Amino acid sequence: MTSPAQDQPQHHHDDERHERWAQQEEAATAATRDIADVPAVEVITTAAVHLMSAAAVKVGLADDPDSQLDLDEARKLINALAGLITAGAPEISDMHARSLRDGLRSLQLAFREASSVPDPIGKGPGEKWTGPVN
Repeated sequence: MTSPAQDQPQHHHDDERHERWAQQEEAATAATRDIADVPAVEVITTAAVHLMSAAAVKVGLADDPDSQLDLDEARKLINALAGLITAGAPEISDMHARSLRDGLRSLQLAFREASSVPDPIGKGPGEKWTGPVN
């Protein structure tokens, strides 16, 4: 006795796979159309908020700092965030840039506080772009 799956011809499985591919391609096309409608300021600020959130977790500001603290990872994220904010600030409104800079500064200070051997002033994460934070 054969199972129902064995009774189905191979082309049925190929049809399902092609249907899945078509759906994925359609979703990708829709996402591309959607991103085309998003203003640059929104893309920049969204990317900054994602970096900021990830850095906050890695610097120990989340719900489980004992297991989530990773200052090496936090340094990378804060450096990337500082570069993005510095480069993007002239392209976005002062209102957006100011709040992003405030968040960045808070992360830089939290990093300094979490470090057992703090970086010299001006050498902490992101300070290459922001100047000294203390």
